[in-house]
Amino acid sequence: MWSTPRIMTSSVFLAGTDISSCLGKGQWLRLWRGVVVAVLLCGVAAVPAYSQSKKQLEKDKARVEQEIKRLNSDLAKAKKSSKSSQQQIALLEKKIAERTRLINNLGGQLNLLDEQMGRTQDSISLMQTQIDSLKREYAHVVRVLYGERGNLDRMVLLLDTKSYNYAYLRTKYFRDYSRYRRRQAAFIHQKEVELQDVGVALARQQREKADLLAQERRQKEALSQEQKQRQQSLKKSKQQEKDLQAQISRKEKQKRQLQQQIQRLINEEIAKSRKKQQGSSKGAANGAEVAANDKFSGSKGKYAWPVQFTKVVREYGRYTHASGGQNMNNGIDLACRSGAAVQCVAEGTVSRVFTCPNGTKGIIVRHGEYMTVYANMGTVAVKEGAKVAARQNLGTVYTQSDGTAEFSFQLWKGTTSLNPRAWLK
Repeated sequence: MWSTPRIMTSSVFLAGTDISSCLGKGQWLRLWRGVVVAVLLCGVAAVPAYSQSKKQLEKDKARVEQEIKRLNSDLAKAKKSSKSSQQQIALLEKKIAERTRLINNLGGQLNLLDEQMGRTQDSISLMQTQIDSLKREYAHVVRVLYGERGNLDRMVLLLDTKSYNYAYLRTKYFRDYSRYRRRQAAFIHQKEVELQDVGVALARQQREKADLLAQERRQKEALSQEQKQRQQSLKKSKQQEKDLQAQISRKEKQKRQLQQQIQRLINEEIAKSRKKQQGSSKGAANGAEVAANDKFSGSKGKYAWPVQFTKVVREYGRYTHASGGQNMNNGIDLACRSGAAVQCVAEGTVSRVFTCPNGTKGIIVRHGEYMTVYANMGTVAVKEGAKVAARQNLGTVYTQSDGTAEFSFQLWKGTTSLNPRAWLK
């Protein structure tokens, strides 16, 4: 009397394997939640390491960008001051190295982001699979309940049973089944919200990747331009070096020619002096020259410098010049300010006014057997044969097109050149 086939079918279903696996004091629901939480924790566990690596990369990136900014400033200053192209090349090479480090930094950030995006996409796929499975299970339950809707009257379930305990069990199953449906629907909704949040995170990561790719592209374009600029600077530097070598060789050639010219003029002056002595009273000429010699040599170490100078370019003696060869400097070369005045170091007679190999002017003043030579002059204020006093103006130093001025001073006794430093104070 307590049994009805359809009711029993429903009861068997309610107490069967499918339903007990879904209920079973919530074990099935907790199992699904555990799986989802485990998946999410795997993704979250990787986030701190990613964040730490990303922060370090961003810190390095900021430092490299600051270094590139400083190098840009130094390079601009080097160009404005017309300094050696070698300095510009060195700055460009440093800048290229820093730019390469910046590109590598961006590549590192992209790799980290790709890894994180891969994990996020895996999480999305797994969560979508879980949600689809939950929906299928939920749909299956709804279809079964819909098919049994005519047999699920609460009073029938209570009355159509073999015993009170069986009726209680049916009622409990009915209550748990309803609770399961509500929980399952809420759980599906929660998972869909979580899936949406993960999707938003993935979209943010995709935007971040697009920004990093754009930065990387700009940096690579800048690197390409800097490499071209470096090649142009190297080419320009080589040409400048070639021109400089040619200029040095030309100047050194003129220097040798000047030394030879002055040596020849000195020899001519000595020959002229001897010839003059032969045509006059030998004793008187010798006496005058001895007196002049004594007077000049008596002030050794006390003579004022012939020009005001900024530095000594080259000392007296043999030297190796920039092109690798050797020359003899018979005097001392001085860097001067533009248009510096040249003064005679001691009383004497202007014996020669001549033109130097480089087109500048030169003067030889006799002081008995001693002679002082003033070369690389732009203007001359005295004439040959004129008597000059100590500190008298002889003219001005020649100024080159670049604004520099270099003066050469020599001291001779007969055919022997002397180091001027020993005679100047």
